[in-house]
Amino acid sequence: MKLLEGKNVIITGASRGIGMGIAQVFADHGANVAFTYSSSEAPALQLEKELNAKGVKAKAYKSNAANFQESEKLVTQVLEDFDGRIDVLINNAGITKDNLLMRMSEADFDAVIDINLKSVFNMTKAVQRTLLKQRSGSIINMSSVVGVKGNAGQTNYAASKAGMIGFTKSVALELGSRNIRCNAIAPGFIETEMTEKLDEKTVQGWRDGIPLKRGGSPEDIANACLFFASDLSGYVTGQVLNVDGGMLT
Repeated sequence: MKLLEGKNVIITGASRGIGMGIAQVFADHGANVAFTYSSSEAPALQLEKELNAKGVKAKAYKSNAANFQESEKLVTQVLEDFDGRIDVLINNAGITKDNLLMRMSEADFDAVIDINLKSVFNMTKAVQRTLLKQRSGSIINMSSVVGVKGNAGQTNYAASKAGMIGFTKSVALELGSRNIRCNAIAPGFIETEMTEKLDEKTVQGWRDGIPLKRGGSPEDIANACLFFASDLSGYVTGQVLNVDGGMLT
């Protein structure tokens, strides 16, 4: 059964990792996928080709979600290309610039807040008018377990991800009466091409500390997004779902 048949979805930051996993699972469930990338053009175009081969419409857009004007322009273009409708927005674009607070520069703090948190404001604001007109829609914000519990050496990242949770709950309260839902997902330790570069002993130590004894996969996160994007979660809004193998339990 295809849970997202014919729905139009925007995913920010989907040329690799979790974003790519979401795009693939959503296309398998019948969604048309518009997704953004910042610099990885070759992987983005390859993903566009793969998704179109699944029999859905897919298109990659070079766009910086941290820029308000670019976000507005992107949504206008997606509406043109995807028959004037947007059903789901997934705010997934994000970066890390980790350091202890005493060594963290203002530039590194600002960059993480802009790309991780300001982008959520930009994109949500840009799609809001369309969702209100439709009187339907699902917004999914990619937070983190670090936004729930904090983490030494990640004050900028934790602040951005915690801010996203407050934003999510406020939007859920503002837009609920128009049948627009807004939820957040807080991934734990997810194994992607980025974690492959880390020391195997360190990674295994992290796995051993998780009740399910493994890192998560992009597909684990994509399946949680699938629930929030589909009608299965029609009575769920303003929630934060920890997808972390029991890490925060």
